[in-house]
Amino acid sequence: MTPLDREETQQLLRPPGSGVPRGRRVFLAAFAAALGPLSFGFALGYSSPAIPSLRRAAPPAPRLDAAAASWFGATVTLGAAAGGVLGGWLVDRVGRKLSLLLCTLPFVTGFAVITAAQDVWMLLGGRLLTGLACGIASLVAPVYISEIAYPQVRGLLGSCVQLMVVTGIFLAYLAGSVLQWRWLAVLGCVPPSFMLLLMCCMPETPRYLLTRHKHQEALAAAQFLWGSEQGWEEPPVGEDHQGFHLAQLRRPGIYKPFIIGVALMVFQQLSGINAVMFYAETIFEEAKFKDSSLASVIVGVIQVLFTAVAALVMDRAGRRLLLTLSGVVMVFSTSAFGAYFKLTHGGPSNSSHVDVLVPVTMEPADASVGLAWLAVGSVCLFIAGFAVGWGPIPWLLMSEIFPLHVKGVATGVCVLTNWLMAFLVTIEFSNLMGMLRPYGTFWLASAFCVTSVLFTLFCVPETKGKTLEQITAHFEG
Repeated sequence: MTPLDREETQQLLRPPGSGVPRGRRVFLAAFAAALGPLSFGFALGYSSPAIPSLRRAAPPAPRLDAAAASWFGATVTLGAAAGGVLGGWLVDRVGRKLSLLLCTLPFVTGFAVITAAQDVWMLLGGRLLTGLACGIASLVAPVYISEIAYPQVRGLLGSCVQLMVVTGIFLAYLAGSVLQWRWLAVLGCVPPSFMLLLMCCMPETPRYLLTRHKHQEALAAAQFLWGSEQGWEEPPVGEDHQGFHLAQLRRPGIYKPFIIGVALMVFQQLSGINAVMFYAETIFEEAKFKDSSLASVIVGVIQVLFTAVAALVMDRAGRRLLLTLSGVVMVFSTSAFGAYFKLTHGGPSNSSHVDVLVPVTMEPADASVGLAWLAVGSVCLFIAGFAVGWGPIPWLLMSEIFPLHVKGVATGVCVLTNWLMAFLVTIEFSNLMGMLRPYGTFWLASAFCVTSVLFTLFCVPETKGKTLEQITAHFEG
């Protein structure tokens, strides 16, 4: 780089003075990117209202039996695992913006295939395509947002990724209560189509452009996002980056964030979130709710509300504090949930594997209903705790801790780990319930939550208020 180019880049990425107003277009760009996670959440939530409708479908419409319904729900995680790998390749090869634009194609195509489905294979194919798009969006959107956001709002904007995911799930639940499965799939095409139109007007991230030595384009992008004199310190282009090589894993600036990123994704899935969601509606039924479908709405409202709270306080409280608080809340709630199952379903009569998966009908005594309300409280507390920390923060930290030249590979591995763990936990859940009983399974989840708290306290650095370059320098010592 010539001295002139370096001076220009320093000016581009220099922190603004306190009197300089922040650019507003960065929030619009973050919203455009976050429409990908909204589409991702809608695709995840689609199966919950669609499966009952498809199981009741009359010919010539496709109809799902129990096995096909299970695959209809799980196929999206397999597609997302592949999407994580593809997204890791795309984000470095074609850039952050184009990767987000490309992920709209499998979103729209997948929902279109579902809409036109004449048999089960078309349904599964559509789910696989939407899953592929989910994997790409779950990787690229956090990276794009973290690279365009200045440190003071990076936590807020980064947490909006998970907020949009749970909002998408909630919208799918609400729309599914009034729309049949085909029209619900048509509605699923709307958010990615809107993202395609909006992202076309947004710039590539200045950091990515600088790694490609496109200084004028980076300057134009920075001016669009932050104003003419805003940005970060320490340009990330002091050396030519040749991409990721296995030999780089010997460097602490690579292997430390790599271990942290993967571990965060593993602990997120081992927290028990899937098990709690599996039992949520049944617990509400045993608490004598007149309409058990209300459980989905209550769960969705709690997720959206507390994820929004996390986004608002993220840049003040910090990542470590919220992760620790979230983990402690989940420890107590999963322990209480396990105690509920021990008291109500722990008798010797529940010996068969089938009985474990079919919740036992309790006696209509007031004490039993009271215990069910204890379980309802545990469910709500767990979901609130998860939404405050272990829901959004692993994705936020994944986008913050990796150096630019390995970000594609490293975030791809993290996303692949997350989706594979989600698939394995879902598949092995019934086996765990059979071997450990329901109470043992939730107490095991509680033990994992304790481990996640200890991991946070001893291994996870605080990234609040730091530039991405400062975070990289921290790992490099």
